[in-house]
Amino acid sequence: MTHRHLYHSARSTPLMAGFALFCSALHTGNSDAAMTTDHVTKSKHRHTKAYKSVPQSSVVPDTASSQELVHAQPINGPLAQGMHPAHYADEAITVHGSSMNILREDIGLSRMPQDVMHTPQTVNVVPRVLMEQQNVKSLDEALRNVPGITASVGEGEGGMSGDQFLIRGFQAQNDIYENGLRDFGVYTRDSFYYDHVSVIKGPSSEVFGNGTTGGAINIVTKAPHKKDSYQANFSGGSGSYYRGTLDINKQISDSIAVRLSAMGNENNMVGRNYIYSHRWGIAPSVTFGLNKKISYTVDYFHQNDNRIPDYGVWVVQKPGAKIAKPITEYGINRKNWYGTTFDQDDVSTDMLSGRLTAKIKPWLTLYNDTKGGIYHRYYSASQPNCNATCVSKYFSGDTSAAIVRNGGLGGPNPYRQSDWSIQNVFSGIARFNTGGIRHEVIGGFDIEHVEDHRKNYPYNETRQGTNLINPSMNVPGLERVSCAENPGGLASIPNGVGRKCYKDGSATDIGVFLSDQIWLAKWFAIKGGFRLDQWYSLYSATGGVKTTPDSHFKQTQTTVNPTVSMMYTPDDNLMVYFNWSESTTPTSLYVTNSNAPFITGSGYSPERSRLYEVGAKYNAFKGRMGFTAALFRLEKNNSTITDPSTGDVSASSDSQRNQGLELSASGNITANWSIIGTYALYDSRVTGSETAADVGKRIQFVPKNSATLWTSYNIAPRTPYNLSIGGGVTWRQAVWLDAANTARVPATLDFDAMIAHKFGEHWRIAMNGYNLANRLNYSSLFQNRVTPAIGRSFLFNLSASY
Repeated sequence: MTHRHLYHSARSTPLMAGFALFCSALHTGNSDAAMTTDHVTKSKHRHTKAYKSVPQSSVVPDTASSQELVHAQPINGPLAQGMHPAHYADEAITVHGSSMNILREDIGLSRMPQDVMHTPQTVNVVPRVLMEQQNVKSLDEALRNVPGITASVGEGEGGMSGDQFLIRGFQAQNDIYENGLRDFGVYTRDSFYYDHVSVIKGPSSEVFGNGTTGGAINIVTKAPHKKDSYQANFSGGSGSYYRGTLDINKQISDSIAVRLSAMGNENNMVGRNYIYSHRWGIAPSVTFGLNKKISYTVDYFHQNDNRIPDYGVWVVQKPGAKIAKPITEYGINRKNWYGTTFDQDDVSTDMLSGRLTAKIKPWLTLYNDTKGGIYHRYYSASQPNCNATCVSKYFSGDTSAAIVRNGGLGGPNPYRQSDWSIQNVFSGIARFNTGGIRHEVIGGFDIEHVEDHRKNYPYNETRQGTNLINPSMNVPGLERVSCAENPGGLASIPNGVGRKCYKDGSATDIGVFLSDQIWLAKWFAIKGGFRLDQWYSLYSATGGVKTTPDSHFKQTQTTVNPTVSMMYTPDDNLMVYFNWSESTTPTSLYVTNSNAPFITGSGYSPERSRLYEVGAKYNAFKGRMGFTAALFRLEKNNSTITDPSTGDVSASSDSQRNQGLELSASGNITANWSIIGTYALYDSRVTGSETAADVGKRIQFVPKNSATLWTSYNIAPRTPYNLSIGGGVTWRQAVWLDAANTARVPATLDFDAMIAHKFGEHWRIAMNGYNLANRLNYSSLFQNRVTPAIGRSFLFNLSASY
């Protein structure tokens, strides 16, 4: 039996039938895509064969041009019975494809085997070709292409930094994954070894485990592939920026390949005084059984980063004004930095992982993924505080008396952190028939453990402030001392714990998961699944002030997180879906990146979130372009709350709701013109709160509107006169910084551009410009302060690929 394009209008609702006919018209509306569409040139194959979307790294070298990627494999047999083609191909052939079409990307973990097109949930992807054009250098820079993601800065006792993201307004600090395994580290992630980045929006605890209220971020790393390839890049530019990367792939034998990615980076930050990062990293990997039925990939990652943390500027309320704004909106130089000579963020990260794939039978594939991590960090930062006196003096014109306080004896304290973690996920995918019903069953277990040990340091005296207009980093007589020398100088840990020197936390999670996708017809499937987790956590605070007893907490929680999806797929180019899912965030989840003990007593319930989403995904113009649209409603109960003055986090019974619309378009308009754009409209509200006045207010950090756009055009490709030009915009509407909606950060509007030229087949020169309008934007947000973003800057890049 052959695979046909079936619209089944007689079996579907009139709405679905009309939508399918509309999509059919689009599907046949353009015939000039032979060079860029993901199909085999013989048109009859499109009706008798199916094609599998596969990871780029498994079929072509990373040095392939952006027009020569992925994706097709003709298949006979089970697809004729309606199974999605991604299930049955063991090999792939390389054809011309649209690398900007994110619907073709894989999500990058065995528990979600479908590509973005066939995943019934909003998934934003930052593809490799986009990161190359934008010269992306970090995870934070990559995620600026995704609407609804906001960078935040931790605060409170201990202080936090590193990658701290919010998705749709909800914390995702523990929801960063690498190839489907959780990355527990608190550091700024460099992107030198990334293939692409996927953001799965909405609760996904059934797949990832506890957490994922707003969603999950999954980094897909570069992997060894067939054929040798060599690539080197050098970048230099504004802010004394110097960066070099190396990517080498070597095929050792028919079934073994090794790959090495490396990076060295040194830069200051344009638009901010004294802020710099000096980092280097290396990521070797080896695959045994390349493209065989049984394969095993081992990869190692190390990154060292020595940087100055930036706690930004204070948000103040001008006398007579109703709304507080960043003080830089009132004439303070955006470059002003209010730290001291003691401020430092020095991180060493090591991770080792192994990924086994075993195709036991044509209908059964097993996976076992293991990852261990060791994280060392020394962190010291100064928290600026332009208090009421400072504000009054500044706005009254007495600027010499406007003093920014850096906190008391503590606030936050320096600390040394040593962590380790291990996780193992075993899973299997079975595809079989029971009578006339076809199934895809995914099941397995997930075991993870994490340990955190911190030693806090006090200062010998209260840190003196500095002038708001002309700050100085020098504090005469200030010294960092040991706990025993000045225990009273330690910051007070909340919930009655007191001033303690040592904080130790650990957690173990044992989870089992199971899902079944059932095809009731060739064009309609239902998927249901759940995950059961048993969560154990311990926390202790010891040493320090002897008059306060040491504190010891422990917690055990059992959580169940279900999901149900319905998918209408009249052909391989269209899917209309509905998704309902739940997630749970225990109050003790953030062991390595929490700034206070979340274990505050047995009366606190974990956060619970629930997602309702309906959407459509469509590959148009013979696969050149991909379009998505989704309406969602996200509800969260038992939200944690943050004290606006101290940043201390505690549990509550507050409830929140965010609902809205997300749209995206990606791919090639013509053979030489590519585009990727997104838009998000959010209606977010507090629906219940212990503070009655907050009910009905907008959720902090959630913009009402946000959008991204990037487009590029190749002029005279494959000629000596070739030229690539590109540009884009990132826009985020003004957002509230507090639950009471009394402090707000202005809108972000960022214009970037790129121009590039290739010399022959191997050499490329490019120039990128960032924030060309030199707007005062703000990147990292918190309730009472914000961090000014990078100013206008330019980066030159020279690369060679062989």
